[in-house]
Amino acid sequence: MTLYPQLIMDALATVTYAGTKKSLVESGMVSDTPSVAAPQTEGEPWKVKVVLEFPRDTDPFLRSTVKAAEAAIKYHCGKDIDVEIVTEFKSAPRPQTEDLLPGVKNIIAVSSGKGGVGKSTVSANLAIALARLGYKVGLLDTDIFGPSMPKMFDVEDERPYAVKKDGRDLICPIEKYGVKLLSIGFFVSPTTATLWRGGMATSALKQLIADADWGELDYFILDTPPGTSDIHLTLLQTLPITGAVIVSTPQQVALADARKGIDMYRNEKVNVPILGLIENMAWFTPAELPENRYYIFGREGCKQLAQEMNVPLLAQIPLVQSICDSGDAGTPAALSSDTATGLAFINLAQAVVTVVNRRNKEQPPTHIVGMK
Repeated sequence: MTLYPQLIMDALATVTYAGTKKSLVESGMVSDTPSVAAPQTEGEPWKVKVVLEFPRDTDPFLRSTVKAAEAAIKYHCGKDIDVEIVTEFKSAPRPQTEDLLPGVKNIIAVSSGKGGVGKSTVSANLAIALARLGYKVGLLDTDIFGPSMPKMFDVEDERPYAVKKDGRDLICPIEKYGVKLLSIGFFVSPTTATLWRGGMATSALKQLIADADWGELDYFILDTPPGTSDIHLTLLQTLPITGAVIVSTPQQVALADARKGIDMYRNEKVNVPILGLIENMAWFTPAELPENRYYIFGREGCKQLAQEMNVPLLAQIPLVQSICDSGDAGTPAALSSDTATGLAFINLAQAVVTVVNRRNKEQPPTHIVGMK
């Protein structure tokens, strides 16, 4: 067997880099000519060294790409080859954690203990309502495995582009309805499950935070996944969260999980203030009977929990078909302040502004969580 660099390049040309949907060679990621060393003694393997240059050190596709490159070389050139792949990075080092978002004044986590309570709907409408009140707003969809914001904002076909800033390649958020938006949904297929281990998910999340050009923001809304998971811990260890808003339905099952969400933020190692609770699907109002209220999931369960936990009840959002329809159509209800539902989200935004101002006046700034 005889090896030479072009054979290695041909093998690497069969490996697709998920970040560009092109081969490693077409993407210009093979930063130097592969080195090939013949065995010095009989029985020793050929040695191959390849240098791959990735956009940044937190690239979520790094490990899978390196493994695929090694496998391709062994498959095309010989399974007994000793392959060494060195990784390099284009971007300048990112800032330290505490300085990741120097232009952001308030970071609000919208959270829920249970899935299906309308947390993402609340996040989208809260962000739009704050923007309509004149604030600079960013919204990060942190649900890596079930992103929904691209559809809610009707930007599923949009693809963020990179800009060079201070020696770093930064992702430019998509802007719509006055909100800067990023989601992993812009980078993965909407019809394919995201089969990532926790490390890859948290790495992708950090990239959306630290390697994006968020600029100056009054409010940075984090739409978090349900429950308490690696994603939540990554957010707490990466960002100094100003406060958390808990979303729940009045149903006792949902309220039990909401208590766990509150406990996570109130944990002595976390110590993130609870800004208040939002009761979603508080009652059902049919379009033909707008004055009627039917308490399908129970009555004022969130109000009672807010009193129990000594936190404000920020809003009670009714279960109205138009909220669902507008979210599916990519035109969230908060865009229209002349409807009852639109006005409900404007009032919610005003309540959030009030509690955040009070929190900032009475409590010290939150720091990132230093826990393992």
